Amino acid sequence: MDVSLKLYVGFFLLHMLSLEQSLANNSSSFPSNFLFGTSSSAYQYEGAYLANGKGLNNWDVYSHKPGNLIVDGSNADIAVDHYHRYLEDIDLMHSLGVNSYRFSISWARILPKGRFGEINEAGIKFYNNLIDGLLLKGIEPFVTLTHMDFPQELEDRYGSWLSPESQEDFAYYADICFKSFGDRVKYWVTFNEPSFQVKFGYQAGTFPPSRCSKPFGNCTYGDSEKEPFITAHNIILAHIAAVHIYRTKYQATQGGSIGIVLHCFWYEPISNSVADKLAAERAQSFSINWFLDPIIFGRYPQEMQDILGSILPEFSTTEKQKLNKGLDFIGINHYTSYYVQDCMFSACEPGPGTSKMEGYCAQSSQKNGTPIGEPTELAGKNVYPQGMEKIVTYLKDRYHNVPMIITENGYGDMNKPNSTTESLLHDVERIKYLAGYLDALSTAIRKGADVRGYFVWSLLDNFEWNSGYTIRFGLHHVDYETLRRTPKSSGTWYRNFISQHIAKDCKKHHMFCNNVVD
Repeated sequence: MDVSLKLYVGFFLLHMLSLEQSLANNSSSFPSNFLFGTSSSAYQYEGAYLANGKGLNNWDVYSHKPGNLIVDGSNADIAVDHYHRYLEDIDLMHSLGVNSYRFSISWARILPKGRFGEINEAGIKFYNNLIDGLLLKGIEPFVTLTHMDFPQELEDRYGSWLSPESQEDFAYYADICFKSFGDRVKYWVTFNEPSFQVKFGYQAGTFPPSRCSKPFGNCTYGDSEKEPFITAHNIILAHIAAVHIYRTKYQATQGGSIGIVLHCFWYEPISNSVADKLAAERAQSFSINWFLDPIIFGRYPQEMQDILGSILPEFSTTEKQKLNKGLDFIGINHYTSYYVQDCMFSACEPGPGTSKMEGYCAQSSQKNGTPIGEPTELAGKNVYPQGMEKIVTYLKDRYHNVPMIITENGYGDMNKPNSTTESLLHDVERIKYLAGYLDALSTAIRKGADVRGYFVWSLLDNFEWNSGYTIRFGLHHVDYETLRRTPKSSGTWYRNFISQHIAKDCKKHHMFCNNVVD
C-alpha cells in the first residue's frame, strides 16, 4: 500500500474510532442484551452439496442448468466449504466478539425428499454440532428455516410454492427442526426475503424455478401477473402453520421466539407531491406490507386490494383466525434506498415498479441526475444511512413497535480482475458504511424503536446468488482457490465496535463476557 493510501486509511480509522467512542458513550444507543452478529445462509456457505445424504435443492439444479443467469457461470457446490470448516469459522466469529450468528438450515440436508422420504440423520448431526460449537463459544444461534433454497423434490412433485401442498411440507419440516434443535435455539426465522423469492422466481424468472411471462421476462413457463401472488399466499400460510406449531407445541418449554425476515428498502418520494408520497407508500405495500399485513393484521394491504382486485387470493375464515399477530419479531434486511415516482396518475418510462403488479411506482437511485446517496461499485446500492432510521421508524409506527432485528446490513465490493488481496483487505468504504448505518440505527433506538439485534452480511465473502463470486460482502476475505480466510480491516473495526458496547454492559448484566475481545 502506498504512503498516501496509508495516511488516508490512518486518518479515516481515527475518525471511525471517534464515532465508535461517541456511540459507546451514549448509554441508550443499544440495549444491554442487544445481539451483535454476522449472517450467512446454507446454500451460499456450506458447499458439500451432495455429502452425507443431502438431496438436491432448487439452487443446486438451477446453478447446473445451461443458460442460467449466474454471471460468472459458477455454483455453490463447494461455496466456502462451511460444512467442513464450521469450527474454523466459529473461531473467526469468536475473534470478532459477536454474541450471535445467523445461519440457515438446508431443508434438503434434513429432508432430501421433503415429507415423502426419511429424515437424514447426518444432516441433523451436522446442525447439532454447529449449534453446540457456537454455544461453547458463547454465541447465540439465530436460525432461518429456509433462505431461498428448498428440496427439488417438491418442485418436481407439485410445483413447490404454487401448490397449497407446500404449506404442509414446510410445517412438517419446521416441526422436525423445532424438535431437534429448539432446546438450544431461541431465535427462529421461517422465511428469508419471500418478496425476492416470489419476484425473481415467478415474475422476472431470474431465480429458480425460472417462471415468468412477457413483458417481465422470457421464460418457458409461468404467468408473471398471477403466480407471484399465488406463491406469496402459500408462503404466508406456510409461515403461519410453522408459527402455530411452534407456539402450541414448543414455545412454552423451549422459551424461544419466531419471526420472518423481509428485504426492506426505504423509499423516498421523488417530490413533495401527494401523488409521489402515495406512490412511496404503495412501494412499501407491494414489498414489505404484502407479507407483514396478513401475518400481523390478517389482511392484505388496502393498496394491493384496490389495484389488484380478484388477482389477489383471499384468506378463508379459518385462515383469518390464524392470521393474528403471527410473529414475535420482524427481521429487517436493509442495504439501500430509492426514490419513487407515481405512475398511476402520470406517465412513466417502463422500469422497476411501474407495472400494475408492482403498484405503479417507478423506482430510481437518482433524482434529476443526483444520486440518492454515495454510489458504490454495485449499481443501485447507494449509501444512504438515513434510510436505516427511516425504515425502522416506519415499521415501528405501522406495526405498533413489534420487536425488530436487523438481520442483514452490509457493503459489497466488486471482485475486479485487477484487485489485489491487499486492497480488498483494507476495506475503508465498508467501515464507513457500517459506521453510518449503525449510527442511524442507534438514533432510531434512542427515539423508541424496539430493535434487539444487528447482523452484518456477512462473516465471509461467499456465493452471491446470480452474481456468483463476483461480489464480496465479507468481514473476512476468502481466497476461492485455497478457501483461506483472512480478516479485513472492517472485521477489526466491527470487533472494536462490539467490544465497547458488550464490554460496557456484560459486567453489569453478566452476559456474553466470555466473548468480549479486549
